[in-house]
Amino acid sequence: MVTPVEPPIDTDSIENRLPSMGAVFLARVRETPNAEAYRFPDGSGGWQSRTWAQTGDEVKRIAAGLISLGVEAEQRVAIASSTRYEWIAADLAIVSAGAATTTVYPSTMAHDVAYILSDSDSVVVFCEDDAQVAKLRENRDKLPDVSTVVTFDGTPDDGDDPWVITLAALEGLGEKYLDEHPSAVEDRLEAITPDHLATLIYTSGTTGRPKGVRLTNSAWTYEGAATTAQKQLDRSDVQFLWLPLAHSFGKVLLASQLQVGFVTAVDGRIDKIVDNIAEIRPTFMGAAPRIFEKAYGRIVTMMADEGGVKAKLFDWAIGVGLEVSRARRDRVSISPLLKAKHAVADKLVLSKVRERFGGRVKFFISGSAPLSYEVAEWFDAVGIIILEGYGLTETAAGSSLNRPWNYKFGTVGPPFPGTEFKIADDGEVLVRGPGVMDGYHNMEAETSATLLDDGWLATGDIGELDDEGYLRITDRKKDLFKTSGGKYVAPAHIEGIFKGVSPLASQMIVHGDQRNYCSAIITLDADEVAEWASKNAMEGKSYAEVVSSDAMREVVQGHVDELNSKLNRWETIKKFVILDHDLSIERDELTPSLKLKRRVVEDKHRDKLDALYE
Repeated sequence: MVTPVEPPIDTDSIENRLPSMGAVFLARVRETPNAEAYRFPDGSGGWQSRTWAQTGDEVKRIAAGLISLGVEAEQRVAIASSTRYEWIAADLAIVSAGAATTTVYPSTMAHDVAYILSDSDSVVVFCEDDAQVAKLRENRDKLPDVSTVVTFDGTPDDGDDPWVITLAALEGLGEKYLDEHPSAVEDRLEAITPDHLATLIYTSGTTGRPKGVRLTNSAWTYEGAATTAQKQLDRSDVQFLWLPLAHSFGKVLLASQLQVGFVTAVDGRIDKIVDNIAEIRPTFMGAAPRIFEKAYGRIVTMMADEGGVKAKLFDWAIGVGLEVSRARRDRVSISPLLKAKHAVADKLVLSKVRERFGGRVKFFISGSAPLSYEVAEWFDAVGIIILEGYGLTETAAGSSLNRPWNYKFGTVGPPFPGTEFKIADDGEVLVRGPGVMDGYHNMEAETSATLLDDGWLATGDIGELDDEGYLRITDRKKDLFKTSGGKYVAPAHIEGIFKGVSPLASQMIVHGDQRNYCSAIITLDADEVAEWASKNAMEGKSYAEVVSSDAMREVVQGHVDELNSKLNRWETIKKFVILDHDLSIERDELTPSLKLKRRVVEDKHRDKLDALYE
């Protein structure tokens, strides 16, 4: 793998960006009308495709339909759906009508959906199916502002004055409106300024009620322009997008696509990620670290189970790949002998691993949670770069990102052009730039506590900047704890190492605030547990039976011992408990973006943690 040459940053794309996301979309349609814009499943195992012109026509009809319903500039229109093409079309139509998108995770409980729609004053809601519509019907008396519900796959109402209509019906309203007002969408966008609200994203929240983050058109046009300025992507790229679009990580990738013009294959079904990657053969993809950790664990375990010559060859090839990776990152010349060994390793092993990911990945992007250093380095040894980035919903997702030509594992890269970082006296990371939010919707006190003087935003993360301006995040400020011996512990750092050490690992939650040693809750990956069971005379037994067995306990203890060998004495895990289930979104232990709800998990299993100190 040849490291790309660093191009100059194009600041013109940031300084001269268009005033709104709707304007950016229409400009993309005009510039590359016949280029492919989106691919999505056709329902029969294949894929449909849309050009920018086709997408533009569809979006214009939907936007005009919203205008015909009386939707005004900056009014909120919500989307409650999984990741799919219709979500994107609805979102583009909302901003093309000059309105603002309210995002709702499809897994959100009915009472929280009602709270979000009421707090945001949403007037129209796009719902994926009858299950999402049912949440609104259940709380209709609390939603007096919702005049119309538009369903993608659900059942519309009968009668002359329906509350629930189909997407096709909305398009029909738009087509009729355009016959009478052909420039309606363009006229609406003429009045939209950079400061107009574009998105109201409700944080999934690891604690408490979700907060509505107010992001303007300027924040999103900046994010897309910053991608262009760094020249990491171009129109030849193919993105695979599965991330939840109610999350800012998914949204920022859409903003980047509009600015650059690459094609996006979209399918939010998590169980199809592996199959889709092989079929789509993307050049890049954004994902939460759990996806990379799971792939790493699966491949490493599978090769270890092969045993014999195959396992030894695999380990040798990875070792050679690591030597080359470290030399390249240290800017050390690679000897002819190492080059020769690497050519053999690549032909026999490493290239075959890359083929599992489609064979043409330029890089992956990791965000939303810390990525294990060991996992990132392993992928680099294989020849696939994972660029870790950083940002919050409050900064429109993207604030920093490692670059393909200069990446440092363990960091989240330098800031985007136009964005600044500084470290407060207590170690908290502060960020300032065009992507920073206007504030929290209807929450003045919370806004004042987060948006500080001179435009700085307090992130709640602890970190440090190196001499090249690369940011290293240590932990969440609220997650750092101190042992009874007075030693500070950063749990995320320890948890990341464990995921690199244990191919069986799914989650580790390190505990020890005001305790005399650290302990942990551990969960294991269900697929890896089933595979392990089949090779250890436990095939057919339940997940709970396998993970509670003495044999599995011994394996995990070995992984914990290896982890401890890499830690300071006060950080080591003295005792641990393996849960009889993996953490899940459904149990409210993970957010929809797969982020750990640490406090929820600790409170649920307080008795088990307390028992570790008896």
